[in-house]
Amino acid sequence: MGNERLIGEIVESKRDLFIQVSDRIWNYAETRFEEYESAELLCATLESEGFAVERGAGGISTAFVASYGSGKPIVAILGEYDALSGLSQKGGVTYKEPVEAGGKGHGCGHNLLGTGALAAAVALRSYMEENRIPGTVRYYGCPAEEGGGGKAFMARAGLFDDVDFALTWHPYDTNEVFSSHILAACQVYFHFKGRSSHAALSPHLGRSALDAVELMNVGANYLREHMVPGSRLHYAITNAGGVSPNVVQPEAEVLYMLRTLEAADLRDLYKRVCDIARGAALMTETQLDIGFDAGSSNLILNQTLESVMYENLQKLGIPAYDEQEKQFAREIRATLTEAERNNYRYPEMKGKDLPDTIPTYKYKAGIHNASTDLGDVSWIVPTAQYRGATRSMGTPAHSWQEVAHGTTSIAHKGMLHAGKVLALTALEVMQKPHIIEQAKAELLETLQGQTYQCPIPPEVKPSPARKM
Repeated sequence: MGNERLIGEIVESKRDLFIQVSDRIWNYAETRFEEYESAELLCATLESEGFAVERGAGGISTAFVASYGSGKPIVAILGEYDALSGLSQKGGVTYKEPVEAGGKGHGCGHNLLGTGALAAAVALRSYMEENRIPGTVRYYGCPAEEGGGGKAFMARAGLFDDVDFALTWHPYDTNEVFSSHILAACQVYFHFKGRSSHAALSPHLGRSALDAVELMNVGANYLREHMVPGSRLHYAITNAGGVSPNVVQPEAEVLYMLRTLEAADLRDLYKRVCDIARGAALMTETQLDIGFDAGSSNLILNQTLESVMYENLQKLGIPAYDEQEKQFAREIRATLTEAERNNYRYPEMKGKDLPDTIPTYKYKAGIHNASTDLGDVSWIVPTAQYRGATRSMGTPAHSWQEVAHGTTSIAHKGMLHAGKVLALTALEVMQKPHIIEQAKAELLETLQGQTYQCPIPPEVKPSPARKM
């Protein structure tokens, strides 16, 4: 009996447990650094499966590390479980209807991500125990991937320093080994304080913080032409100063997200944006407070690990779907725009409602214009990522349609399959030390003498998103 069959049987024997955990986390829908129930559920489940759990890892209340075994090699299976604001949505339906107006929802499928990683860790532990495989498997409970930089804080605390290799996955609409460049990013609050006054009787006595925000945004717009190619600037006005136009607004705030292809360029862009903010404060005679919120590094790819993962994905194949699942996918796709329905990366996926092939693996397949704190782990330890189909083709991430998929059998199948891919890949690498050495040598060669620098300043602490 091949290892792929043995691993598959272990995962399937506990499928009801994993589905229950995933659905409960979907229901909790907790956002960055507030994932208390989700983290505790995962901790308790891991303890019941024979893992020793360190809660509050790295001084982060909703981070944890669960371990089984001893000695080398040490594999890190990375799980996430944070939700998004404003994406409350009923599960298993093909129309938009929030559970709670303005509430939270798993619009990126992290209930599945965290539980699929759980399935991998449990399956690997069971196989190691039964077959007396040496080494250590760790499940890393990583909070606040969505805009919080949880893994960057964990990396800053040294939690990954002794790991030999790391594996994770992410819900998507295909089944593939992910090998694209991901951008470095940071989020920064710019809070301006002025002086209120009557906007008609004595406007000359006021100093408008809202003017400062608007001038900063204008300056940032002009900066866009002169950024390093591939860079991005996004912003949201989080405090416009009030709703009274006859008052000179004494306080206003804007939140910026900066992205660059390389971490070194991000540091330079951050300084330039801060200078623009200071200029806006000078022009308006307002005070400026800069609040660094979170950040993440660009992703360092590892062809050695990715190739092993691709071979194991081919051994396992991909899930098949019944007619009810296909009908659900068709109805969801009917709610998408034409552009969304045609947003496919591979020509063979055109017109499909659900994926039915494994795209050919290609190392460094391009640039994925998003960001993730997985990048911070990849600078420290060889890392590979699988993307598993948990939604209909073309379904946008961070959408109500993504949340609606989260409790369906389509999502559950993708989640369980991801657990098998991660566990089988980890098992092969653990049993072949030369792969680990090759992966580590590749990481050093890729970095070319660069060392990891946490993108988050040491004085910044993990914190929930500000309440708007």
